[in-house]
Amino acid sequence: MAVYNYDVVVLGAGPAGEGAAVNAAKNGRRVAVVEERNMVGGNCVHLGTIPSKALRYSVKQIIQFNTNPIFRVVGEPRDFSFPDVLKSAEKVIARQVRSRNSYYARNRIDLFFGKGSFADAHTIELVNAEGAVDRLVAQEIIIATGSRPYRPADVNFNHPRIYDSDTILQLNHTPRTLIIYGAGVIGCEYASIFCGLGVKVDLIHNRDRLLSFLDDEISDALSYHLRNSMALIRHNEEYEKIEGLDGGGVVLHLKSGKKIRGDALLWCNGRSGNTDGLGLENIGLKPNSRGQVLVDENYRTDVPNVYAAGDVIGWPSLASAAFDQGRSAAGNIVENDSWRFVDDVPTGIYTIPEISSLGKTERELTSEKVPYEVGQAFFKSMARAQISCEPVGMLKILFHRDTLQVLGIHCFGDQASEIVHIGQAIMNQEGEANTIKYFVNTTFNYPTMAEAYRVAALDGLGRLF
Repeated sequence: MAVYNYDVVVLGAGPAGEGAAVNAAKNGRRVAVVEERNMVGGNCVHLGTIPSKALRYSVKQIIQFNTNPIFRVVGEPRDFSFPDVLKSAEKVIARQVRSRNSYYARNRIDLFFGKGSFADAHTIELVNAEGAVDRLVAQEIIIATGSRPYRPADVNFNHPRIYDSDTILQLNHTPRTLIIYGAGVIGCEYASIFCGLGVKVDLIHNRDRLLSFLDDEISDALSYHLRNSMALIRHNEEYEKIEGLDGGGVVLHLKSGKKIRGDALLWCNGRSGNTDGLGLENIGLKPNSRGQVLVDENYRTDVPNVYAAGDVIGWPSLASAAFDQGRSAAGNIVENDSWRFVDDVPTGIYTIPEISSLGKTERELTSEKVPYEVGQAFFKSMARAQISCEPVGMLKILFHRDTLQVLGIHCFGDQASEIVHIGQAIMNQEGEANTIKYFVNTTFNYPTMAEAYRVAALDGLGRLF
């Protein structure tokens, strides 16, 4: 058994692990990363963010090809299979792995591939693919093992037509009908993808509206466009059992008495932290019921030298936040100015059209009795949207009636996840710099989607009296 000594050992090579390892290494620490998969990137690159967004992009191109009259001159609409569009995702994954390998190499970070677990608070026992056991001893350890789809015990995920958001990437055909159980972010994104491929989708939701954390107007718009794409949304429903048929296909039995049959079922109802097998009991840590590790605002666990970041700690379970959380955990260790508690996180939802938001919703401001006003810009009136044939969507700015401070940015439509960052930059300014007047007193390129901020600001200011 070989023993290696480091300043910092990071468990997991996803966004949180990468952010932590690189920050620690750049500040002079000797760093090792342990990754159970035989490639870096984590679930973000291999199973979650990158594959699903690459799939979405390909499907969006297919929709444009089949609806834009310029292309329709040359023939009838073409059908594309799920395996066809998956090929583009596989190319992106390979490029992402190469890029991330270069980050570790450039910063002299040692990579160990295998299963790591705690022998004690300063020692990680590593078992590689050949079964050999090594030990990594470190002053500080960061848990960044990510999460996986929650799998209830009464659902048979071994059935060839029952998938979760990881295994759906193994789908080797295009189903005619698909049941998606769970209408959270992942469920809505995959509903958009499969609707774009012409699949009849039943989207089952256990609440009364989609993505209720969004501004109501944006949530309503998402519901409309999913239905317009032929998705059938069933609210306030819970499963009783899921029956995988021997001849293929799945029947979903709901507690309401309904039975829904589909060619396949995609389970998208929650995620669990990857903490089983980490030996947390050996250091006195106990994850919660969803396998998540509890941390303080410094990303430190109850064990003083052990930190955690990313999806394994729960909210917000976004790759963007995970990277910053990992970087912040390492920043606390090296005691430089890179530490911060990550709470300024824009929502990015890659449905078709996409959604992004930051700050308060109208419902929240009304509940808090904040005197606010609304400025809107509809994409159908924007020159850039007309040029790109992307007229669906809007930008909404919520601002204080008296101080004009920007309180919330909500965007629905093409490039929403890019557009939101302009508003984010202004919301993070101090004093008078954070007011809606910035958008009126700033000259934007024309034609651009960014110009929507000027249009929305003028609209909002026009409502004041």
